[in-house]
Amino acid sequence: MKKKFLCVGLVILSFLLISCYRRNAATEPVLDVTVRLLTHAAGVDDRSFNAAAWRGILEFFGDTWDNTRQRGTSYDVIVAQTQDMYVPIIMQAADEGYDLIAATGFLWGRALDEAASVTMHQNYLIVDIGNLRSPNIMQAVYAEHEGSFLVGAAAALKSIEDGIVNPRFGFIGGVPGAVITKFHVGFVQGVLHVIPDAQFVDYYVNSWGEPALAKTQARTWYDTGVYAIFSAAGGSGNGTIAQAKEHRAAGRNVWAIGVDSDQHEEGLYTDTDSAVLTSMLKRVEQSLVYALELVRDNRFEGKTITFDLAMDGVGYSTTNPAMNHYVTSQLEAIAQQIINGEFTIAQTNAEARRLPGFPQNLRARDEDGE
Repeated sequence: MKKKFLCVGLVILSFLLISCYRRNAATEPVLDVTVRLLTHAAGVDDRSFNAAAWRGILEFFGDTWDNTRQRGTSYDVIVAQTQDMYVPIIMQAADEGYDLIAATGFLWGRALDEAASVTMHQNYLIVDIGNLRSPNIMQAVYAEHEGSFLVGAAAALKSIEDGIVNPRFGFIGGVPGAVITKFHVGFVQGVLHVIPDAQFVDYYVNSWGEPALAKTQARTWYDTGVYAIFSAAGGSGNGTIAQAKEHRAAGRNVWAIGVDSDQHEEGLYTDTDSAVLTSMLKRVEQSLVYALELVRDNRFEGKTITFDLAMDGVGYSTTNPAMNHYVTSQLEAIAQQIINGEFTIAQTNAEARRLPGFPQNLRARDEDGE
């Protein structure tokens, strides 16, 4: 009799364990997709462009920044310290059999095209370039000029609200090229849309990882009356934010404008006050999720996808309370005009220079360099 009850008990226990397992499996499905992210030297801790790409991967797999459970199995990242490492790193990732290899930034373009042409079985994604030839590369490009137009307008509207007379605005870029030029000329056009006679200064760090250089330039500009500085410089742009924090902590009415990700927290100089007025949101994470979903569904193909304002690919942050109704209500109206095609925003310096009142001496460059 005891044996009979023991057998029945074991059967019930087994049933409960199987049921529990099935419930857990139903609530936490395993995604049979693998991806390797490739970044330049700034890595995923740049709090900007690469961080957004990494966030997209984490979102797809249901992980978080602080809990990367599936890193090393389903996904991982390689940071290339120099450009001569690009091709070997790509080839190594292809040999390891990842379902998708994703590279961030136009500097990867030449190396990726070269490697993809001899690894036709491999799916690739690159963000920020759209002119590669290999048919196994999905190319994600963004309407940075649209989002930058909006943060330029935000800075100008805030200067009016603050009663600033003849405000000046600055732009700090990373490595000059066609993509960063879209940030640059979009920002200038946004300011001019609100203040047609606004004045500008600009500077290029020629690096994604030299915040000290950006900080020094920002200090000089803020000390000479520049009201707001927009940085599209990867990790270098953190120097602009650092300097804006120092000035605002000292009681100076200046602003930094973040890029790619919402950089409000990076700008905190008290528990609640941030030196980052707003950030131009370039939702790089959307292109990572988009490509991974296609790989998962066996629908991946080499093509160019544009993530614009209408696709919610770009935008601006409103975390800072300084982005009040006076500013945001007008920005929303401008954004809708852009989506409706009521006016066109120039994407190149050559095109923008033909606009009335546009500065003729910007350091923006329409060609990519490596």
